[in-house]
Amino acid sequence: MIDPGLYALGNPNGQSHVLVTANYKMSFDKLRKELSGRNLWILVLDTKGINVWCSAGKGTFGTNELVGRIESSGLSKIVSRRELILPQLAGPGVAAHEVKKLSGFKVIYGPIRAKDLPAFLDDSLKATPEMRLKTFTAWERTALIPVELVQALRAGVIVILILFLLSFLGKLGEGWTGALSHVLFSTVAILTAILAGTVLTPVLLPWLPGRAFSLKGLSIGLVATFILTAFRWSDWSRWAGRLEIVAWLLLIPALSAYLAMNFTGASAYTSLSGVKKEMRWALPLQIGAAVVGFVLWIGSQFM
Repeated sequence: MIDPGLYALGNPNGQSHVLVTANYKMSFDKLRKELSGRNLWILVLDTKGINVWCSAGKGTFGTNELVGRIESSGLSKIVSRRELILPQLAGPGVAAHEVKKLSGFKVIYGPIRAKDLPAFLDDSLKATPEMRLKTFTAWERTALIPVELVQALRAGVIVILILFLLSFLGKLGEGWTGALSHVLFSTVAILTAILAGTVLTPVLLPWLPGRAFSLKGLSIGLVATFILTAFRWSDWSRWAGRLEIVAWLLLIPALSAYLAMNFTGASAYTSLSGVKKEMRWALPLQIGAAVVGFVLWIGSQFM
């Protein structure tokens, strides 16, 4: 995370362009790399370490933060050019007319990709149609997987340890062997949910049913659950086995749907209002299914 404020790239003066970015380190470093050898100002907003697109959607890359940063950095005293070049993806969070009214600076939206900035600057701040187009190819979606996967696995390890402890307490009569047998399946189930929500959902995104990410994650989660529980169908003859199977039929799709929703902030498919609307109905259903599933799973361990 980069400290917010005004940075000089090269040896800028009062007539140099001012580019605005988030204090997400990768965004800042990428910007400097693509503009190496130029004399420019970079105004870094406090987006809590979040990238431009996500922070614009959440409001941290917004009009108030931009106007406040202009004032706190003393930008109006440093430059005479009253123009700010913002990433195009900052559009959802910034009202250009309000910035002009409150600060006197005109907002100009640059290209989507930092690599197009040199051509944009050299062509009198004109963007070609290609510079305005945001693609979301399979490779670009795959690039998003590692961060979400690692975070989910960290939480998954904690959940697995909790399930092992509960399973051991519930299967005291069966000893360590019984507990390990149950926790092994639970581990596979948790990993299946994580795989479905953080890997398969973004890779298969255009082909999964529904517009909402939660529905896409739910659909792939259900498929994965039916395949997984098929290997334990012999347990259906016992009440404990029935409860456990039903529990995972609720838990895996709920977790997969929840993890899939994490990609809404990094996708070209969503809007802020759409995400808020989806969360209002999806989160209660996910939480409800997870709670019921967890209660059923506990019941299966203590029968």
